[in-house]
Parts: sequence; structure tokens; C-alpha cells
Amino acid sequence: MVDKLLPGFGELMRQVSLRAVPTAILSRQTAGTRCNSLIINLPGKPTAIGECLDAVLPAIPYYIDLIDGPRLELLGDVIAFRPTNTTAGRCRRSAATVHTKTCGRDR
Repeated sequence: MVDKLLPGFGELMRQVSLRAVPTAILSRQTAGTRCNSLIINLPGKPTAIGECLDAVLPAIPYYIDLIDGPRLELLGDVIAFRPTNTTAGRCRRSAATVHTKTCGRDR
């Protein structure tokens, strides 16, 4: 399903879940990328979804910048990590190619 696994997302989500559920270590929480899309596999329980998203949300806008995804701004009191001395987040392609970009797979 994904081109690249991002084990840190799953590790953090399991760490958060372990505070409430001792069997969270068995969870399939994970994340990865496919082309320039970020895919996050969240737990099934609504309260666990909220807890896990709260944990990983600060890293999501920066990672989307790194994979050349669309600019993502967060609302409210969530502070996203974005380094000030990088070119991440700057458009390096024309708007016309955003919707036609594929990752070389048949769809």
C-alpha cells in the first residue's frame, strides 16, 4: 500500500495508547507515504483516534511539506513543527502539474 513506511508515527501512537490500554503494543497503528500522499492508519476506538491524532498532528504539516503535498495550516492551539531554514513548503512545481502527478503506477 505504501512506498515508504514511517515507523515513528506508529511508535508514538502506540506509546500514547499504552497509557490507557495494556494491549496497545499489538496495535497496527502505522503511517507511510504513497507518492506525495501521507497515509495514517489510526486505531478504531474514537477516543483512541483523538488521542493518537493529538500526538502526531504537530508533525503532519511539516511532513506533507517534505513530500511536496499541499500546504496545510492548522487552526486552534495546535502548533505544527516547521523549520525556518528549509525550502520545504515552497512550491517547486506548477499548479497545473499538481493534479496530474503520478508515482509511476497504473491506476
